[in-house]
Amino acid sequence: MRKVAIIGVGLTKFGELWDISFRRMITEAGARAIEDAGIDGKRIDAMYVGNMSAGQFIRQEHIASLIADQAGLTPIPCTRVEAACASGGLALRQAMISVASGIHDIVVAAGIEKMTDVLAEQTTEALATAADQEWEAFVGATFPGIYALMARRHMYEFGTTEEQMARVAVKNHHNACFNPCAQYQMEITVEDVLNSSPVNTPLKLLDCSPITDGAACVILAPADKAREFTDTPVIIAGTGQASDTISLHDRLTLTGLAAAKKAAELAYKMAGVGPNDMDLAEVHDCFTIAEIMAIEDLGFCKKGDGGKVTEQGETAIGGRIPINTSGGLKGKGHPVGATGIAQAVEITQQLRGEAGKRQVNGAEIGLTHNVGGSGGTVVVHIMKRGD
Repeated sequence: MRKVAIIGVGLTKFGELWDISFRRMITEAGARAIEDAGIDGKRIDAMYVGNMSAGQFIRQEHIASLIADQAGLTPIPCTRVEAACASGGLALRQAMISVASGIHDIVVAAGIEKMTDVLAEQTTEALATAADQEWEAFVGATFPGIYALMARRHMYEFGTTEEQMARVAVKNHHNACFNPCAQYQMEITVEDVLNSSPVNTPLKLLDCSPITDGAACVILAPADKAREFTDTPVIIAGTGQASDTISLHDRLTLTGLAAAKKAAELAYKMAGVGPNDMDLAEVHDCFTIAEIMAIEDLGFCKKGDGGKVTEQGETAIGGRIPINTSGGLKGKGHPVGATGIAQAVEITQQLRGEAGKRQVNGAEIGLTHNVGGSGGTVVVHIMKRGD
């Protein structure tokens, strides 16, 4: 395989974007990535776009054709990739494989979701389609309820507290204050989280990621050609994807994601590194307990210590392993199809030294962790600053 590099990134503002259409969001993110890479759109060979539920959110299917059309890139192949909330991460993986195989040279990996054009009840129903319809959604289980079960078991087995989970939200909101694209650029306190409206015990409103519109884009090229476009290429050194049962009741444990462990294992092996080599990571904090489980599954601390590590400040910027410097899904926002690509944008900016007040000093290697549903699909990427 050829080594693959990121040569350009682009991101829209994340939030409730009432006055911006699906078409405009994806073209805006793509235009920014093309400008960042300094290339002509005519050089693009293919596109992979992560999207979970355009058919339900905006009543539009066949979005691959729509996007290629609106971007002015027909007749190049454009492929929609769907893996629930891991759609973006999987689109990046497919784009990487396309370049690594030699089939294409310049490939776009993008992600998009327009979630606010329907009522909140309809959004909840659309997201619930990523759960097991027969054994979970049919009996009323939603993702806050599913992750609440994980949280309660984690608290029971390891003594994790609601205050420790709240500190995840506090940290990520703080980081989002320095991200101009973030949905929530505001500080919150532990007390704010604990006193926010209950959703599913022990999770409260401020333990949950928001409903978000947004798009993100990265442009890939063979690593040996990357410096034709940029002085700061970022190498995708490792990639891993794994699956698990779609529903919780068939799993061996509720306190971690087996697919996350396996995907990380594969990515670490491919990159020739381990968790102690990471300078930072963007993880899938759809709920605060999800970040705590993620840092355990990825090997940044031992199982059960995620809450303690967070409480001790080890995951803050300036800590041992900064997590979600972008603000994460909690602060930056979670347009589900775009999230995995937005994570790659953040790591790229960090490794380039372009993250401003949220910059991790000396960052050379970072990780992204993107989860579909409650862990039925997980994609992990490891990225290194180019030599």
